[in-house]
Amino acid sequence: MADILVVGAGPVGLTMAIELARHGVRCRIIDKADSPSPYCRAIGVTPRTLELWEGMGIAREAIDAGLWITGMRSVITGHPPFDALRDLSDLPYSGLGIPQYETERVLTRHLAGQGLAIERGITFDALQQDAEGVTVSLNGQSQRFAHVIGCDGAHSAVRRALGIAFEGEAMPMSFMLGDVHMAMDLPYGMALRAVRLREDAPPDIFVAVPLPEPGRYRVSMIAPDSLAAGATGDHGIQAEIKGPDLAALQAVADDLLPDRPVLSDLRWSSIFRISMRLAARYREGRVFIAGDAAHIHPPTGGQGMNTGIQDACNLAWKLAAVLAGRAPAALLDSYEAERRPVGADVVARTLAASVNFGREGGAKPDRLEDTQVLVNYRDSAWVRDDGGAEGPRAGDRAPDAGGLRRHGVGFPLRLFDMLRGTEPVLLVHLRAGTAPASLDAVPRLAGLRLVVIADDTLGDRYGMAMLQDAEGAFAAAYGKSGAWLVRPDGYVAWRGPSAVHPGLTELLGRVLGLA
Repeated sequence: MADILVVGAGPVGLTMAIELARHGVRCRIIDKADSPSPYCRAIGVTPRTLELWEGMGIAREAIDAGLWITGMRSVITGHPPFDALRDLSDLPYSGLGIPQYETERVLTRHLAGQGLAIERGITFDALQQDAEGVTVSLNGQSQRFAHVIGCDGAHSAVRRALGIAFEGEAMPMSFMLGDVHMAMDLPYGMALRAVRLREDAPPDIFVAVPLPEPGRYRVSMIAPDSLAAGATGDHGIQAEIKGPDLAALQAVADDLLPDRPVLSDLRWSSIFRISMRLAARYREGRVFIAGDAAHIHPPTGGQGMNTGIQDACNLAWKLAAVLAGRAPAALLDSYEAERRPVGADVVARTLAASVNFGREGGAKPDRLEDTQVLVNYRDSAWVRDDGGAEGPRAGDRAPDAGGLRRHGVGFPLRLFDMLRGTEPVLLVHLRAGTAPASLDAVPRLAGLRLVVIADDTLGDRYGMAMLQDAEGAFAAAYGKSGAWLVRPDGYVAWRGPSAVHPGLTELLGRVLGLA
């Protein structure tokens, strides 16, 4: 019997299943659809998601299937066109564009490498849970699981079965989507938006997001009432309504773009609606929800799918640790405590960005705002900061650092190379001149990897990885000395002045069960 049932095989459910398997937990993943969706709903992949995908081993394949989003050209009525370029060269990755159906293909392929397959045509009907597990009705048949995770989208049957409120509201208008060829002189990877601002009314918009195939774009715009009539859902693609034809999309392009680029070769189109909602809870007993089942919002900034993928990465390692008996069951409380505030922030920010669309002048207040590398859990009760060190605080993402040298390895390494895996990692930074014997008191625990970064060249020591900060990149990111405990999802669980601080021992025992 599988320990966990994952309901929904979109990007979030697939990530959840892959991460559970990578951490040693067998699960089943089901989807009511007989085949993957052909629609290109989500495109943008944030730098933070790519970092997580690197740890999962799929970043290269995803990058090969996508294109880098280099910036945005804005055409705002009454103003000259301008390009806002995006320089993220100081991060491991920039922003990637990959159609959702390609994302799902890459993830499904990787899932198969873990010995798992999506079970399609399986409908989740109902559930009942007790202290020992969850009884689930699938296609009318009762089955038993230790936990259930609902990754089944905005209209989540799992969330509804739990009776979790999903409060919020829908935008009053509907939108049109289309996958087209657009004859316009745009640099490869450049997105486009055309906006006509209106007083006390939503602006007229035309947005074109580039797809990997040259000249192809996913275009979106407000739908006329004549096409939107009959929509019954309040979020997502309205499959019951016939999508717009090429002439309807071309009419908006002609109205808002002075050059009137020709649209052609329409591959698919749809009507969709947008809502802003946040689940009152992300957990009820042994059942969890993630992704669109927990939060939905405008697509501005490409945050939705990425936020859901990061929900999955936050929860999977915790479930694995608890099921293996390595961590206390109370660790599962940290999922909602850490991820729901992130969902609330995304809903608020994307709503504000939608309201101000075209009025913000094209520049973000912080160029890293939509990269998700700034997401942190500093307020979580499940991290601890004992100070005495510079660099990332407890709850922050652990940044990368390059130019690290290791004895016997003829090429430089990155810190992410050393963090990759399913175990927590204790990073210790030794100042120049510090005697290696000082490492003898550092805790050596099964299930905890020890990585030492030194300013000097040091030889190997048993039970720890010794690296030299040859280019000073680690010191620039983390400071001159200190220690950091990095969780399996790449966030700092503890920071302190040294690896023998009692705060580390407390955190290891309380959160990870390692003391």
